[in-house]
Amino acid sequence: MISLKEIKHDLPAGIVVFLVAVPLCLGIAMASGAPLFSGIIAGIVGGIVVTLISGSQLGVSGPAAGLAVIVLQAIQGLGSYEVFLSAVVLAGAIQLALGFLKAGSIGYYFPTAVIKGMLSGIGVIIILKQIPHAFGYDSNYEGDVHYIQPDGGTTFSDLFKAFEYITPGAILISALSLVILIFWDQVLTRKHKIFQLIQGPLVVVVLGIVLNIVFRDYFPQLALATSHLVELPVANSLSGFVQQFTLPDFSRVLTYDVLFLAGTIAIVASLETLLCLEATDKLDPYKRISPANRELVAQGVGNMVSGMIGGLPLTQVIVRSSANIQSGGRTKLSALIHGILILCCVVLVPQILNMIPLSSLAAILIVVGYKLAKPSLFRSMYRSGWNQFLPFLVTIVAIVFTDLLTGIGIGMAVAIINILRNNYKVSHYLYKDKEAGPREKYYILLAEEISFLNKGNIMQTLRKLPENVDLEIDFSSSAYVDPDVKELIEDFKDTAKTKNINLTIKEVDDTKAFKQEKILL
Repeated sequence: MISLKEIKHDLPAGIVVFLVAVPLCLGIAMASGAPLFSGIIAGIVGGIVVTLISGSQLGVSGPAAGLAVIVLQAIQGLGSYEVFLSAVVLAGAIQLALGFLKAGSIGYYFPTAVIKGMLSGIGVIIILKQIPHAFGYDSNYEGDVHYIQPDGGTTFSDLFKAFEYITPGAILISALSLVILIFWDQVLTRKHKIFQLIQGPLVVVVLGIVLNIVFRDYFPQLALATSHLVELPVANSLSGFVQQFTLPDFSRVLTYDVLFLAGTIAIVASLETLLCLEATDKLDPYKRISPANRELVAQGVGNMVSGMIGGLPLTQVIVRSSANIQSGGRTKLSALIHGILILCCVVLVPQILNMIPLSSLAAILIVVGYKLAKPSLFRSMYRSGWNQFLPFLVTIVAIVFTDLLTGIGIGMAVAIINILRNNYKVSHYLYKDKEAGPREKYYILLAEEISFLNKGNIMQTLRKLPENVDLEIDFSSSAYVDPDVKELIEDFKDTAKTKNINLTIKEVDDTKAFKQEKILL
């Protein structure tokens, strides 16, 4: 349900997200090899349709850079954008089914260290990708999060090229914008409430437009070319606007290629959404928990609608969501406002949007990136110990040098190895009875859960026991002991005889376990 109680916070936040979203929508459409207007359609659907159904208060949905490569290859492979749209509609139906089947719980199994690493990695990527735009080098599309770029270059090669193609007007606008954003955030917002309502990003966008007009009229050498501005498709008439929408072609919807593509889009989009949902909840200052299954349903409906009218597949996206949070958004009204603004401005005033310098938006996104990857977060994770810091750091590095999903996968692999390593270590507790008689007595207390992974560690402990001692192996408190471990203990009975070890095994009390089971049921 949409509430107007926080409109004084949600309205300015929605405007900021709208300004950030428009070039991202266009850039992702360009990278996907799709009509530019398809990105705008996905942005509108994500902002309005998904927001109305979603239970996430601060999440913002739209076209995702993580799907750009899949979309590009799919359109080329199918040879028809209309056929591709049928796969988007089918992918939405699959997501809808996943939501009803309660598959959203998958998102809860990602460790906090990996989620925080994802946020910081995206922050670093945003900064690295926006620096060239701040210098006026706009060869790469807005919203790219891949290390290897469509032109064959990399994130870092673009950084070096930016110094070869410096645009003085763009640098002047981005530098002034950064100064204003920092001063606004660190000083002015603490002076008076009016500066909390009027967001710094709005000021720098207006400043960028005004400065470029001044450059054009009085300092032509500093004026920005159209390639350095937002480039929104402009229709000459209402019929021209309507023609920008595309209907899907369902004639090949049951072919293997379309079905496989639909499944791929559904899985990748759902994973990205669930990860961003979890990350957005981490950033939420009120620590609200969003319903994951409902989000899958919302995304499914959104993709079905987007595909039906010619839009790209969409997901919940962290760049727009974090911009929403950092701009003071409180409820999902801000996301709805951003979607409505995209629709209204595309219909009524696209020419004004096309006056916004990309260097102004680069300054806004650089600040967003910095807030996602603050040095204080790195210090905090380091103080948490290597079990937390290593997956966090690996996730960041992997995201920067690959892409979002690959980076998270590598971070997850490191986290799982850490879990297995710790599980291997804490399988049992060995201690010696200091008050025993003439024979030494040892106790091995097994943990609550003993899997086959613990077999090696327990085996080493048993082998190291001296001869002529008493030993009690206690797994009466264990809820589960793997058959491999039970077999190991059975085999040790023969070893115990040869080493003159008096072995006692304390097993689970079946009556007690039965009573506990009844209580739990």
